[in-house]
Amino acid sequence: MEELYKKYSKLVYNYLYSLSCDREVAEELTQETFYKAIKGINKFRNECKINTWLCQIAKNEWKRYLGKKNKIQQISIDNDEYIEHVLIEKYTEDNLEARDEIINLYKQIHKLDEKTKEVFYLRIKGDLTFKEIGEIFGKSEEWARITFYRGKIKLKEEMRNE
Repeated sequence: MEELYKKYSKLVYNYLYSLSCDREVAEELTQETFYKAIKGINKFRNECKINTWLCQIAKNEWKRYLGKKNKIQQISIDNDEYIEHVLIEKYTEDNLEARDEIINLYKQIHKLDEKTKEVFYLRIKGDLTFKEIGEIFGKSEEWARITFYRGKIKLKEEMRNE
C-alpha cells in the first residue's frame, strides 16, 4: 500500500484540492482516502484502474466532509485569496496578461453546472482521462467527453460575450 500511496497520493491530493481549494482539507481527505482504501482493498475488483478507484473514494470522502460541515461549499472564484492561491503556483508576476486570462477562465468555469464544473477540474487539474472521469461518475467515457465538450462550448460563448 505504501507504493500505491507514493504513486497516487499527489493525484488524489490534486483532485481533492480542486474540489476544496484548501490545502489542509485536501491533505486530511487524502489521508482518509488512503485509510479507506487500505480498509477496503479486498473490495477492489480490478473493474477500473486503481487511480479511478482512489478518486471515487476521495469523492465520497469529500461528500462526507461536506455533510459533516452541514453545508454545501462551492468554489468561490471571486475570492481573491483563492485566485492568488491557484495562480501563484503556475504564473509569475511577469506574466500578468496570462494571469488575467486564467482568472477569467476560472470565473467562467465557476458559472457551469456542478457536474460539468467537476468534469473540467478532473480533466484540467486532475489530469484524468475521459474514461477515468466517466468511471468516477459511473458513466461512460463518451458521457465525459460530451460533458467536457458542451462545457467548452459554453465557456467559449461566455468569453465571447464579455
